[in-house]
Amino acid sequence: MYLSTVSRPVADPPESGPRRRRFALVSGNVVALGTVSLITDVSAEMVTAVLPLYLVLGLHLSPLAFGVLDGVHTGATALLRVVGGFAADRFRRRKLIAGVGYALSAVAKLGLLLAGRSIPAIGAVIAVDRLGKGVRSAPRDALITLSTPPDALGRAFGVHRAMDSAGAFLGPLAAFAVLLVVGQSYDAVFVTSFCIAALAVVVLVLFVRERPNGEAAVGEAAVGEAANGPNDPKVSVVEAFGLLRSGPARRLVLAAALLGLATIGDGFVYLLLQHRTDLGLRWFPLLAVGTSLAYLVLAAPLGVLADRIGRLPVVIGGYTALGATYLLLAGPVDGWPLIAVTLTLYGAFYAATDGVLIALAGPVLPARLRTTGIALVQTGQALAYLVSSVLFGLAWQAWGPENAIRAAAVAVAAVLAGTLLLLLAAPARLTTRKVPR
Repeated sequence: MYLSTVSRPVADPPESGPRRRRFALVSGNVVALGTVSLITDVSAEMVTAVLPLYLVLGLHLSPLAFGVLDGVHTGATALLRVVGGFAADRFRRRKLIAGVGYALSAVAKLGLLLAGRSIPAIGAVIAVDRLGKGVRSAPRDALITLSTPPDALGRAFGVHRAMDSAGAFLGPLAAFAVLLVVGQSYDAVFVTSFCIAALAVVVLVLFVRERPNGEAAVGEAAVGEAANGPNDPKVSVVEAFGLLRSGPARRLVLAAALLGLATIGDGFVYLLLQHRTDLGLRWFPLLAVGTSLAYLVLAAPLGVLADRIGRLPVVIGGYTALGATYLLLAGPVDGWPLIAVTLTLYGAFYAATDGVLIALAGPVLPARLRTTGIALVQTGQALAYLVSSVLFGLAWQAWGPENAIRAAAVAVAAVLAGTLLLLLAAPARLTTRKVPR
């Protein structure tokens, strides 16, 4: 396959431009960032796959306490996404800010060794890990948008998220393998996870390219935006938050926050599956593998589909799959059929929403403030996730798991209606961006 470079000419020769763009998959920078995400997700999912089991069944946390721990630390670091995005735009060092985030997450894996069975210490380590994720996400996604033509953003994010989900697929398998070799030693999982995360930082430093000041990015030139030159004024705080005065950007942030309210978190989904099917504890880490496999298979095709039919329909389809997942967890189906269908739908939800929502945002955010805008979208989702995690944990404890998940399914339907009202009022380029034929 043909891999274009980050700095390839904006306009190809007339005789080769359309055909070459048709066969170009993604830029080299997107592949490099995808490789970093793949390696990082192997590390992260090794820990994520065993942590819910360790906290709820090992340390006997209540569902409410788990929801608070999971949600608060995501929400508490959400504002740092905006800080990271603003810093990347102001100093034009997106790669550096992303690298700081990846390094923080790597160090957090070693922190789990020192936390032992102390819930406050574990919470602090999780907070550092989420801080790293919050800082790196917006600069990384901005690098993708600035390395990709606007009409191929769905494809680029689809390929990136497919590589990311390949890491998420391999991570639980790696944790499972480590536990098989050394027994129930979580310390061995944490050490192995740190080594892998450190490798991701090395790949980022060596292979990801920061666009030099003054060099027009593919995505910017394609929509007629000037690149930030060395003599341009730096982005100010007033200018950054002025994005929320823009109608399309404001609607997108509000819609992302609404959609975040419908997400209860992977840990709860897997705990519900284990509760419904009496799955042996040794197999619990492999539930994440099923979701990641579906995500891996569907991410790139759904990204291409989003470029062709419009990104909003694909996002709405993804949240419809999430609602169906919740209904299945409260329905009559049981055993392995429940596991297979639930994990497939859950993976489809991620494939249709994770990168596609950012691809939806890219064209309506100015290049000068793109990292900040993406961070605002992600912060809206993270703060809403804080609310949904705490509320779901409370509902589980008060009503039982089946009634709580039914309420979550109703919430999905409600937020989908609200999202449609917000985004269908937006300009056509926000909702119906397609690849020209």
